[in-house]
Amino acid sequence: MCVGVPMRVLSVDGIAARAQDGDRVELVDLSLLPDARPGDWVLSFLGAARALLPEEEALKIRAALDGLKALMTGGDLGDAFADLEARAPQLPPHLQAAFDAGRTEG
Repeated sequence: MCVGVPMRVLSVDGIAARAQDGDRVELVDLSLLPDARPGDWVLSFLGAARALLPEEEALKIRAALDGLKALMTGGDLGDAFADLEARAPQLPPHLQAAFDAGRTEG
């Protein structure tokens, strides 16, 4: 499984950026995000930035990843998923429309 990691762009040189994830700084390919600028948050998959993120969303993803890391090392989730705990699960719009129309099978 490939997990996207939110990273903050520190500097840009052509299609490459130095980006930071916590204490780690790495080179990230910006070929898919030519408009990324220093200060932007990107979602990086295996060294390639795939999406620009609002800071709030990047911090939620980082909190979730930190919570999972803590859980895998014997800790607990803490408030890593606090934004999800207060709401009921939601179907994607196309599935909700099918459900509302009475369709319960393929």
